[in-house]
Amino acid sequence: MKDLVKKKHLFNSEWFIEKTLLFAGVSSVLIIALIFVFLFKEAILFFQTRPPFDLIGITVFDSWEEKNIFKMMWQAVNETPKYSLIPLVCGSFLVAFPATVMASVFGIGAAIYLSEIAPNKVRETLKPSLELLASIPSVVVGFFMLAVIATIVQNITGSKFRLNAFVGALGVALVTFPIIVSISEDALRAVPKELRDASYALGASKWQTIWNTVLPAGVSGISAAVILGFGRALGETMIVVMATGNAALVTGDIFSSVRTMTATIAAELGAVAQGSEHYYALFLVGAVLFTITFILNLCSEIVINRMRQNLRM
Repeated sequence: MKDLVKKKHLFNSEWFIEKTLLFAGVSSVLIIALIFVFLFKEAILFFQTRPPFDLIGITVFDSWEEKNIFKMMWQAVNETPKYSLIPLVCGSFLVAFPATVMASVFGIGAAIYLSEIAPNKVRETLKPSLELLASIPSVVVGFFMLAVIATIVQNITGSKFRLNAFVGALGVALVTFPIIVSISEDALRAVPKELRDASYALGASKWQTIWNTVLPAGVSGISAAVILGFGRALGETMIVVMATGNAALVTGDIFSSVRTMTATIAAELGAVAQGSEHYYALFLVGAVLFTITFILNLCSEIVINRMRQNLRM
């Protein structure tokens, strides 16, 4: 009798846990879908007053005598507002791409050291310490870049702008680094030990095994880490608000002041009139950013699933 009661209690517990996990999964998908619908519902209202060409800075004039047809500028507070997304997208990638490159170089190197070289005691201490970098508030990193690193970079490079894309990229790289380290290290540790043993049996050295066997086997996980890191860099807000200069310029100069999509939303949304053209333009910026990061996360998930399938085979 007691055994039947225990089994019934266990069955009820498992049923409750199963339903709770199902609810958590479904609610997560539902929340993301609602965010997606809300953003695009507000963003699409922008096109009630503006043509799509305004997003890339092309203005259609009644007179052919008008000269400056291409006006790739974001000047929302103006007599004739301009809502070109080109300067914001350019600034976002000018910060996020160098940040991801820097974080990837050091992050993958740190992951190789942790998974293949470091003793167990060092790994158990160093990996949590590196992951703690992710817990540093972005505003603290941004203030450090603004107060200290910006001056050092200007003195070294002689750049015209004290706050620029490179200073912002350094700060974003600092918060992206732990993500790349953690995922890359997990991917390398997931490489079967038999592959390493086979490489050693063929006479390969430790570094030859790492370079020719372990890294190719874990490249899918490393790629996913870089993609996720790039998405994290694109979505960073406080660091770029404080360290990039917030000038909406179309430029390829990494030492120039820029303005990102996230910085534009953070700086302007709180002061804009609800329901205005500017309001809907900011939601459009958010929708574009959401779409880019969603695609990046989807790509990383596909890469990770492919890595899992390869490991099972």
